[in-house]
Amino acid sequence: MEKSKLQHRLHEIIYEADTPIGKLFDLIIIALILLSVVFVALDSVQPIYDKYHKEFNLAEWVITIIFTIEYIARILAVKKPIKYIFSFYGIIDLLATIPKYLALIFVGAGVETLMAIRALRILRIFRVLHISRSVSYTNLRAH
Repeated sequence: MEKSKLQHRLHEIIYEADTPIGKLFDLIIIALILLSVVFVALDSVQPIYDKYHKEFNLAEWVITIIFTIEYIARILAVKKPIKYIFSFYGIIDLLATIPKYLALIFVGAGVETLMAIRALRILRIFRVLHISRSVSYTNLRAH
């Protein structure tokens, strides 16, 4: 698939919340964000941590890799990648993706700090909901 067709298809999936595939994409991202936040919260409870830390760690890695792929896809889907990268949501997306990688680099880093950065993923839900609401409003005005 040539770049412009791939770019158009990625844009349709990622940024067009009024398409069936766009809605599915948004629902998957919201579910992953919520799962990630729940996993981090549960992992902070000592008895649960003692029993399920390896499973939560694996799940968090899978989610982080998916978010990394999504972040790269968002960059590829737009005509001006630098504009997206330095936009408010581009920075939030990056910050929400990197805590797991930072934990590898800074092994002794405070869990609370990395947990706070992971909480930025919640802001991503607001973007998805805002886009969906904007599309719904536009559809209402058009009819």
